[in-house]
Amino acid sequence: MGKQLTANSVDKYVLYQRAVQSAEPDVEFLFNTYREIRGKEPRHFREDFCGTCLLSAYWVKQGKDFTTESYDIDPEPLAWGKENNLKSLGKDAERVVQYQEDARNPSRKAPDVRCAQNFSYWVFKTRPEMLAYFKSVYEDLADDGIFICDLHGGPESIQELEEETEVDDESFTYVWDQDSINPITGEARLHIHFRFPDGSELKDAFTYEWRLWGLPELKEVLEEAGFGQVDCYWEGTDEDGESGNGEFTKSTEGEACLSYVAYLVAAK
Repeated sequence: MGKQLTANSVDKYVLYQRAVQSAEPDVEFLFNTYREIRGKEPRHFREDFCGTCLLSAYWVKQGKDFTTESYDIDPEPLAWGKENNLKSLGKDAERVVQYQEDARNPSRKAPDVRCAQNFSYWVFKTRPEMLAYFKSVYEDLADDGIFICDLHGGPESIQELEEETEVDDESFTYVWDQDSINPITGEARLHIHFRFPDGSELKDAFTYEWRLWGLPELKEVLEEAGFGQVDCYWEGTDEDGESGNGEFTKSTEGEACLSYVAYLVAAK
């Protein structure tokens, strides 16, 4: 049995990757969605707001012809990712290029697939800012490239609340804290905390200052940016019909549930 985790013994990036990210199925979704739309396999990938470059690391594992560019303005997660996610790749790590730059900067090579995951692009709080970002993505993609971003919504997404999730057989608890929300501007202050069986807590491990965006509006802004096809991929439910099953399919209708996660897939 492993040593019990405590707030003083953990690495917040390790906990984030275990609690929030699901790199292998995410990369599979990105790859398969491109193939579904274009009828061929993608090769070059760009990960915006990449943090620790976990998706990029999984992308290049697919084969020697797979390459990535990873963009983030924060040097700390980039350095952590280089040491903890890329180093173990050996020579394959050479095909993951990190850039400590604004996500609106152009790629060095036009990507087949570009993504913004974990709602990170919600750092853009006004419509002109979001439109400018989406336009930069459109202009940057390869001629047959696609852009994929995730989002969350539902009535619970606009409430001030804490949501707890037990992780890895209750070795720790992931806490999503919607600390403050301004319904007039849509601006929100959000935190991630981690709690442990001994009663200790890693409070405010991550803090986000975002605007909460709605799915229809984001779809409209993507279309305004120039994308000719913007589709929603909605999550299915498990056998009891109460929880998401992690499988996303293209849909024009979704259930009016209290909370949901979905993807928007934009193609030139």
